[in-house]
Amino acid sequence: MNEKQAMMNDMVKELVVLLMEDQGMQMEEALNTVFNSDTYLRLMDERTKLYFQSPRYVYDFLKTEILTGKMA
Repeated sequence: MNEKQAMMNDMVKELVVLLMEDQGMQMEEALNTVFNSDTYLRLMDERTKLYFQSPRYVYDFLKTEILTGKMA
């Protein structure tokens, strides 16, 4: 695993934890939410460099997507 992939994986973990804490989701629901989101697709796209951002910054995109059904 390269450094970028490790950073992406860490970000996914952080997003799941934030969903569990902030939204009261169980782990399975939080994982499904992240993996089925446009935010996840953008996070995995190295060109966006979202994996360099803070977890809270990326989480804001995910929260907006959950609330509106689309990325901001």
